[in-house]
Amino acid sequence: MTPAAIELEPDVGSAAGRLFVVATPIGNLGDITLRAVEVLRSVDVIAAEDTRLTRRLLDRHAISTPMVSYHARSGPGRLRELVERLERGEDVALVTDAGTPGVSDPGDELVDAWLRDGGTAVPIPGPSAVVVAVSATAIAGPRWSFEGFLPRGGAERRERIARIAADARGTVLYEAPGRIVATLLDLAAACGAERPAAVCRELTKLHEEIVRATLGELADRARSGELTLRGEFVIVVGARAASDAISGAAAGAADDDRLAAALAEVERQVAAGSPRGQAARDVAASTGVPRRRLYAAPDRAAGRDR
Repeated sequence: MTPAAIELEPDVGSAAGRLFVVATPIGNLGDITLRAVEVLRSVDVIAAEDTRLTRRLLDRHAISTPMVSYHARSGPGRLRELVERLERGEDVALVTDAGTPGVSDPGDELVDAWLRDGGTAVPIPGPSAVVVAVSATAIAGPRWSFEGFLPRGGAERRERIARIAADARGTVLYEAPGRIVATLLDLAAACGAERPAAVCRELTKLHEEIVRATLGELADRARSGELTLRGEFVIVVGARAASDAISGAAAGAADDDRLAAALAEVERQVAAGSPRGQAARDVAASTGVPRRRLYAAPDRAAGRDR
């Protein structure tokens, strides 16, 4: 489903309704804000990811506002219906099962469609598992990235994990219980077993659990069954230590020096009469530098670029 699936009239005017993007508790129903309760009571309709789950929240706070379902598999008809209600002047509250709509949850399509139609979206901030995990683990650092859910496999997963490993910032990601072990093992292999990390389970719920250790230790504990692998998970990969960054820079400089020395040896052998291809193969075999990086000397590569 995409916003392009419906026709939108621009500039809906001042009589249009407002779309409230409302954050709801990620576990403990008492975590809802007073402003969110007021909004949910006052709007004309609540668009809920799962009306059965949202009903529990509404009943807890004596909210009787009618609901319609709106989730990731809703067809374009439901999106059109909600936009038309907003155009008629109705106020709509968008909620998901837990947390903030649009943060690894449905909602982007409706917000985007209404904004492109000239409407107003009003954020009602509140609980977010990302922020809870960062604040409760104290390892992400002042600058961190949010990855959401990683791909289940393939090249895209490997590339995403490689980017996490290369990033000096902390990283926060979500994971399903059935993939926790594999993800921790992959992160430990890519980021280093000694990188600090935390596994957060069932945040704000009855069985909340936060375990801090190194990635290697967490992977071992998950694999051995020492960690409980049930519920909803947030993994926090700690910021890379300054010493690790220095080591990485030093390793990069060493690689540059090795490449420069290998290129110089190729040029020496070529000047002595050896074919360039043979010289590149011989130097690659003796130094470990990939042959493709040695075959074209800098002046030859520059000549091809001109």
